[in-house]
Amino acid sequence: MAKFKYRLTEQADKNVEAFQTKRIEAFDDLEKEIESLVPKLRKAKLSTIKYYRENPNSYSIVYSSDLIKDYIDDLEKLLDRKEN
Repeated sequence: MAKFKYRLTEQADKNVEAFQTKRIEAFDDLEKEIESLVPKLRKAKLSTIKYYRENPNSYSIVYSSDLIKDYIDDLEKLLDRKEN
């Protein structure tokens, strides 16, 4: 019985380790995704500038910078949570 219990504990330890490793590695993917947004933001800005130069009387929203800002604020709130 003790041997069986040891194997269960050993497997549980491996499961926890695999889970934690996967959760930590997810941050690398998130960093890459966020870094890939910078060129897209620059492109959106240039596109917006071009549109307004071609349409100087326009009130059109080319890219919703307000919505993007709200999402960034939400991300900051998630990441600023205090540790338990």
